[in-house]
Amino acid sequence: MRNYHNFYINGQWVTPNNRDLLNVINPATEQVIGQISMGTAADVDTAVKAAQTAFASFSQISKQGRIDLLKAIAAEYKKKSADIAAAITEEMGAPKWLSESNQAASGYLHFKSAIQILEDFEFEFNQDTSLIRKEPIGVCGFITPWNWPINQIGCKLAPALATGCTVVWKPSEVAPFSAYLLMQVLHDAGVPEGVVNMVNGDGPVVGSAISSHPEIQMVSFTGSTRAGIAVAQDAAPSIKRVTQELGGKSANIILDDLSEEAFGKAVAGGVKTMCVNSGQNCNAPSRMFIPQTRLAEAEAVVKKVMGKITVGDPNDENVFAGPVVSKLQWERIQNLLQQGIDEGAEVLAGGIGKPENLETGFYVKPTAFTGVRNDMKVAQNEIFGPVLCLLPYETEAQAIEMANDNDYGLSGYVSGADAKRVIQVANQLRAGMIHINGAQMDRTAPFGGYKHSGNGRERGPQGFEEFLETKALLGAAK
Repeated sequence: MRNYHNFYINGQWVTPNNRDLLNVINPATEQVIGQISMGTAADVDTAVKAAQTAFASFSQISKQGRIDLLKAIAAEYKKKSADIAAAITEEMGAPKWLSESNQAASGYLHFKSAIQILEDFEFEFNQDTSLIRKEPIGVCGFITPWNWPINQIGCKLAPALATGCTVVWKPSEVAPFSAYLLMQVLHDAGVPEGVVNMVNGDGPVVGSAISSHPEIQMVSFTGSTRAGIAVAQDAAPSIKRVTQELGGKSANIILDDLSEEAFGKAVAGGVKTMCVNSGQNCNAPSRMFIPQTRLAEAEAVVKKVMGKITVGDPNDENVFAGPVVSKLQWERIQNLLQQGIDEGAEVLAGGIGKPENLETGFYVKPTAFTGVRNDMKVAQNEIFGPVLCLLPYETEAQAIEMANDNDYGLSGYVSGADAKRVIQVANQLRAGMIHINGAQMDRTAPFGGYKHSGNGRERGPQGFEEFLETKALLGAAK
């Protein structure tokens, strides 16, 4: 049992204002595996005061001083990476291989990337007769989700520290264990008191207290579009900056000029990418657009690949996908699957219910629908599970039109034989990041969405800019 009852405020573990406890459930066993305390607005206020005090000195640390601090964090993180990976598998069900190679590893990579960017980042430059300065925005509030618990704090925290900001953070109460281990990493690395503070709790209480707090200058939120709207509304009276990485329903356009072998690889790659992390990825390629003339070919590949995806105990080295994070999430996915069937979509693979011999645990069958129309709810709503929709198209223009006919615009995927044509299609998609011919994630490229998928960018130099204010010193050019 992991019982983490304290919060990290002003450089130490402190007792919360009340002792309301929340059970943490292992999604693979459905058993209680620990408890956390649930914070209050008063806890947030204490954390904000600590961050305010720390900002006065931390914002003045030299670039080299911040580089040295990030290097110390990265070194300490590497020592504890295996423990963090084990916690992620336990708290949210990511398979051991994924927790080690991607989930936990992402934290280290974000700190290393921030060091690289910071070394070359210019905080002052001349513009005609003026000196332009980039200064830290102040105290930042972070609210992060459960699906990639370390990745999502890493891509916020690393640039915040790199630019001289201080932080008040609420991790997900559903997957809180890795957050405690990360705070211990920061403590052991020598992060100054008050620079990073963590308060556990739920969105309506602690999340709202962060997004509405008048002394927080910027809030960065990752989660559902519904919750993102609430964060923006809370933040509006204090005119704070808001950046949001929200939902997605990413289009994966397979063009008609691929050879049979390349076409099969593109379709198979889309299926596997859809099912990584049990489909609990905001940028998952959940809508696969297939040329009508090659639909049967694609269906055969999808059915074969889906049938080979192993689901089970996330500690099993041979398992590709573990459970989804909670009973609530499992039930939501089942309801959406039924909705797809009711709308007339055909189940090509998987379907309703749990996989065979997996009655305990929140396991979902990797599922593919064919015969899907773009106006069906199953094609429009984010499912956040291993569920793929196949949508046929007649022309390239129709594929682009259908891909853009959605409220979301986080990511997209395009595969084709003609590189110039692929880029032309990609440029017409209304989304923030497009994967070209199976290209993997680039942690230095800006990540963020159009439309209901959010605003602002994380990662790369563009991610640094979200944490900076711009000051013009007129007549002060050097």
